[in-house]
Amino acid sequence: MKGLLPALNRLMPLMMVIFLVLASVQMAISLHLSLASLTHFMEWCAPAWPVLAAVGGLLTIGGLLFETRAEGLARKGLLRRRGWMMDVLARLTNRNALEEMLAREQRETTIDAEELAANLRARVIGQDQVCEDIATQLRRRLALQVRGKPVGIFLLAGPPGTGKTYLAKQLARQLERPLLHFDMTQMSSPHAATQLFGSPKGYVGSDTYGKLTGGLKEKPDAVVLLDEIEKAHPDVFKKFLTAWNDGHVTEASTGQQISTVRCIFVLTSNIATDALTEIADRLHNDPDRMRAESVEALRQAGFAPEVLNRLDRIFVFRALKGLDIARVSALEIEGMIESYGLKVETGGIDAGLLIDVMRRQSRMGDSASARDLVRSIEDMISESLIVARQQGAEMVRIVREDDGTITAKIADGTPDNGDAIHARLTP
Repeated sequence: MKGLLPALNRLMPLMMVIFLVLASVQMAISLHLSLASLTHFMEWCAPAWPVLAAVGGLLTIGGLLFETRAEGLARKGLLRRRGWMMDVLARLTNRNALEEMLAREQRETTIDAEELAANLRARVIGQDQVCEDIATQLRRRLALQVRGKPVGIFLLAGPPGTGKTYLAKQLARQLERPLLHFDMTQMSSPHAATQLFGSPKGYVGSDTYGKLTGGLKEKPDAVVLLDEIEKAHPDVFKKFLTAWNDGHVTEASTGQQISTVRCIFVLTSNIATDALTEIADRLHNDPDRMRAESVEALRQAGFAPEVLNRLDRIFVFRALKGLDIARVSALEIEGMIESYGLKVETGGIDAGLLIDVMRRQSRMGDSASARDLVRSIEDMISESLIVARQQGAEMVRIVREDDGTITAKIADGTPDNGDAIHARLTP
């Protein structure tokens, strides 16, 4: 019986033809049609046969083309169908959003390294080589079909205030991936691992997932930023080794293993900056030797060897110099002013002010960042920004007077009324 049903299915087209022939004969008998009348009817319709044959041929060719294209679309993903009946995806969900998400996943596997590097260089000041290298690494690793570990485990090392954290955030934005940001300075105790990986059953907090495990469960393709990783406790390091080596993390409250093969880990560190900068300047044309010496410098500085062995790449950030300091300072000042609900007039930051910032940076050395200097400027002009906003201003300009005072002046035509507060920047 099991073999009879497949045989009947294969013979179904022949049975349909026999049925149609018998139905035609039965209809001719019921209408009392003779062979002569049928012959006369066929001769009368003779002029229409070529047209009907051409239409049938076109329909056949069109059907074959549609089937061929449909198979290709089905192999790529969703097959978009149009017809009288509503697609179940159109009825139950946002099909356009679903198709865009599928297309983005396919696009992520073949990213344009040059475009990604250009977008990163436009936003991260003074680190062009790092932007190009990390874009190239991501293109190679995202293209892998079989991967038993995260897409990438990258260490960004260098002086503070050079854009390490900002690069990780921009990386997530450019790749259209969610960002999971963890400040590892808060993970310096042995019990801090429970914040990331959950608490075992019976302990406080065991009814909720850890911040890392819960985040990766909901967003498996996230960019995981571990800021100042060297300040984390060794017990926290040990938890990450499984994530980097075996491609999963274990939630302590349930014992569930959560995959990490689709995420990108970005670690930042401020240790051994002088040694790393010297190595990067000396071996910028020899990446293998630069990696080996960088690993040794980090090991001598106290970085855990088991962590260093699992890093895919180490990227060294250079200290900002020259106009790069002015660029970062201008961006920081713009962001600070926007936080007060105001905007900066085009060309509205006095060049003399940026020169003073560059001088102070040079005098203080690499230990100071442009961000620290901008904070001092905010202390000086915050009151004048508040007054400008109270007066209904929407746009301001920052002016450095000849006597060294800094003024936030209203730039949209609203009268100043003499309420702007002046501050002096120590030269």
